[in-house]
Amino acid sequence: MSDGIFGISITGLRAAQIGLSTAGHNITNANTPGFSRQSIVQGTNAPLYTGAGFLGQGTNVSTVKRIYSQFLDNQVQSAQTKSSYLDTYYSQISQLDNMLADSSAGLSPALQEFFQGVHDVAANPASVPSRQSMLSSSEALVARFQALNQRFVEIRDGVNSQVSSSVGLINSYAQQIATLNHQVSIAEASANGQPPNDLYDQRDKLVADLNKEVNVSVVKQDDGSYNIFMGKGQALVVGQQALALSARPMPDDPESIGVAYVNYGGSAQMLPQGSLDGGNLGGFLAFRSESLDKAQNELGRVAIGLAQTFNDQHRLGQDLNGDLGGYYFNVRGASGVPGQNAVPSAKVLANTQNNVASGAPAVTLTDISSVTSSDYTLTRSATGFTLTRLSDNTALFTNAALPQTVDGLTIAAPGAFSTGDSWLIQPTRDGARDFGVAIRDTAKIAAAAPVIGKADLANTGTGRISSGTVNTPPPPNVNLQKPLTITFTSANTFNVSSPTSVPPVALVGVAYTEGADITYNGWTVQISGAPATGDVFTVDRNTNGVSDNRNILLLTGLQTTKTLEGSTATYQSAYSQIVSSVGVKSRDINVTGQAQASLVMQNQQAQQSMSGVNLDEEAANLLRYQQAYQASGKMMQVATTLFETLLSLGK
Repeated sequence: MSDGIFGISITGLRAAQIGLSTAGHNITNANTPGFSRQSIVQGTNAPLYTGAGFLGQGTNVSTVKRIYSQFLDNQVQSAQTKSSYLDTYYSQISQLDNMLADSSAGLSPALQEFFQGVHDVAANPASVPSRQSMLSSSEALVARFQALNQRFVEIRDGVNSQVSSSVGLINSYAQQIATLNHQVSIAEASANGQPPNDLYDQRDKLVADLNKEVNVSVVKQDDGSYNIFMGKGQALVVGQQALALSARPMPDDPESIGVAYVNYGGSAQMLPQGSLDGGNLGGFLAFRSESLDKAQNELGRVAIGLAQTFNDQHRLGQDLNGDLGGYYFNVRGASGVPGQNAVPSAKVLANTQNNVASGAPAVTLTDISSVTSSDYTLTRSATGFTLTRLSDNTALFTNAALPQTVDGLTIAAPGAFSTGDSWLIQPTRDGARDFGVAIRDTAKIAAAAPVIGKADLANTGTGRISSGTVNTPPPPNVNLQKPLTITFTSANTFNVSSPTSVPPVALVGVAYTEGADITYNGWTVQISGAPATGDVFTVDRNTNGVSDNRNILLLTGLQTTKTLEGSTATYQSAYSQIVSSVGVKSRDINVTGQAQASLVMQNQQAQQSMSGVNLDEEAANLLRYQQAYQASGKMMQVATTLFETLLSLGK
């Protein structure tokens, strides 16, 4: 009997000791990230049959289990990867928002100051200080465009660096998980299937950290190891083997770092950016493609649009030297180099996988009002060229011959090409970078108009002629060397005579309509009133136009003229749309991120309510197991006393 009591007491001592150790383990790891509290699974030993029936044989601890819910853990990880994505996106886009909307560092004040300088020249066209002020404000505007663009470049470089760092973390986590898979398999095999709870926790913590970098899915295998997949099903961890990602320049855009998947054979394949959703990596890639590229393109479009439209009007004027106006701003030339004597051209990047003998298409911006802020991909198939607008993934032409003109772009075929070649076209990406002032001499500002209409002093009628304007494109200088005459052959008809035409009478018997445009050889005038037969009007070169402000007034009008985005936006409103678009996106991401962070907290609370360590509960467990240990010890003492009594009876 004493042996039975003694044995039972030993099982009680052992169970209480394991319970005390487990409670102590919980308490000491209460603040360990990823730790799940553990609990002993205690049961009764098989009873012993006697003539008096079955007698109990004490207790045993079958295992130590962790209190863990795969469902709750999946909920936390799903919420966390979205939260990390939104936090990363917001941290990046808030930089753009703060920069573009800054009342002093943004573009708006520089635009305002520039046109104020233009207005000053319009008020005092002969004033050298006013002209110098216009040039100074122009340089300030250029500096602002270039500073904003440089900040875009710095943010892009930062994103590239962060993508590389995130890829490094992903590879490190994958390798550690694969190592723990090996340790788990060995531990379970050597312990007859008993769970290595602490190894499980360490591995789940690594999976959670990995999930913060990129969205992954976990498939548990029969041997206890994890297979981890990402993106569109690419395996990242398979049992004890970890595959790797590689950060490298994208084949179609070497200025942007992309992510390549290194397969079992060691070859790398670039992953589409859209396949890497969730986590910090997904946030960086989405910010770059959705917000950074678009904002930089839109800023470049404003710069190119301002340069092109201002140049077009400036070239219709006349400077203080009596010469036709030249290019006021620099634009990117057809050679790809900023210059002042070519139609702006798009930036074209050849895919690194193109045939080495292939060239690049020439892409010019022939209609700036129709140019979008999107990038484009031009691909060559066996039957022709296909152009895809990347902002909405729309094919603008398919299997066509070049040249083609779409979205304000004229695309000419490369000199050499092969089937499968592709090119990335960025029409406005570097527009702000290449923006510059083309003139330095104040006398070169074309404030005057090069032509002027005059009425002959001998006229007898009441007809009046306007000063005249120059049409686009401006006429060659030769057409302005000698005056042109408008002679009324009757009160209702007139002839136009030009010394540069053959024969000299260029237009005969033109019907007179009061106030109607009279256009010839690049200029336009209007005659009003009632001219008499024989009245003569001349359109002559403006030889004394020092104080003439007709062209500079037209230049000031560009401030409020809708010249961009299909003639629906002014320079200022186009920039305001950039600020608004970034601001709205930043606000949406911030609000959504706060809601997602709240969801993460709720899911973590639900998880911790089950798996977290409650110190009060563990303190109670310590007392409970302590008392059980003491009671089992007392039972052992009783068993010892009984055994000693039996021994004394034999003396």
